[in-house]
Amino acid sequence: MLIVNSELCVGCGLCEDTCAFGAIEVQDGLAVVGDACTLCGSCVDVCEVEALVLEDVEKSVQVDLDSWSGIWVYCEFRAGHLAPVSLELLGAGRKLADARGVKLSAVLIGADTKETAEQLIGYGADVVYRVDSPALQYFTDEAYGAVLTDLIQIHKPEVVLAGATAIGRSFIPGVANSLGAGLTADCTELAIREDDGALLQTRPAFGGNIMATIVCPSSRPQMSTVRPKVMKPLEFDAARTGVIEDVEPAPEQLATKVRVLESVLSDQDDVNIQEADILVGGGRGLESEKGFELIRNLAESMDAAVSASRAVVDSGWIGYPHQVGQTGKTVAPKLYVACGISGAIQHVAGMQSSETIVAINRDKEAPIFDVADYGIVGDLFEIIPLLITKIEGNR
Repeated sequence: MLIVNSELCVGCGLCEDTCAFGAIEVQDGLAVVGDACTLCGSCVDVCEVEALVLEDVEKSVQVDLDSWSGIWVYCEFRAGHLAPVSLELLGAGRKLADARGVKLSAVLIGADTKETAEQLIGYGADVVYRVDSPALQYFTDEAYGAVLTDLIQIHKPEVVLAGATAIGRSFIPGVANSLGAGLTADCTELAIREDDGALLQTRPAFGGNIMATIVCPSSRPQMSTVRPKVMKPLEFDAARTGVIEDVEPAPEQLATKVRVLESVLSDQDDVNIQEADILVGGGRGLESEKGFELIRNLAESMDAAVSASRAVVDSGWIGYPHQVGQTGKTVAPKLYVACGISGAIQHVAGMQSSETIVAINRDKEAPIFDVADYGIVGDLFEIIPLLITKIEGNR
């Protein structure tokens, strides 16, 4: 693991700038390591005060691998709604379960989940472990983690999948740590190795320059988080049947040091660029926050949602919920219009699954044209107003 010596760290930010995965942030003058860390060691090499150290952590090798069987999906239920990534993971999990010849199970944790369990069966689950309790109305790492960990220890699934959402990224690493299991974050592809049934977990590495396939051959469960919009859900089948098993959590599992006083739906929660069929994205080529108004006008004329590159978000021109890329959201709209976006690898990783990509950039050598289906080389301040006029004139 990567250890930060708080007495030596001076908060210079060299490690943050060096990390290709955005896994280190300097907070209150101290480097903080996030879940995206791959232990590559690049930050250790650049630390001038030697405040970062990589330590080997020995994990016991399990010899009873055959006792672990089944594919599990943690299905996120929040604010009365099922996260769409849950259905996407059920689609991926169904393929893995069929390849292994085992059951696909869903874990549903929350309060007042109503008919959600039946919905999960219709989308591919054979078994749903429903943990419905008023004490689980609000998410906490401790309670959700304790419940999921206990279920895994009892039933021993060989694979556990979860969405790489704010909630998934918050408590799934803790579950993996409690189980002594490995965890591969932000996977873009999952497959079963025929030789031994191991899970092949593919994810971008080194800033998206390579795709790494990770295998955990000697421990179970094999755990992965997957970004939303990477996998495809199955069509809902109302005729599918399955088993819904209600689980009563033990009182000690619900114990938590966190007390939620109030949950407020912010305006930002209404921004869901991952569900939009059309996205208009703006980059640094817009030059200023005022220039970004062009993007909003174009999006309005197209009935589209607005997205942005990290540079724009970091400049404060628009909020983080609109960010597309490796450190933002992964999107797959029918149409993605990239305006003034250079096409850095980190951004392309979040939008390359779009059905049709249109790029507008004055630099004909911009990398965005390598992934675009259609490209317009020119001044976006001239091109976008013409597009708006043309679109509105055809209505």
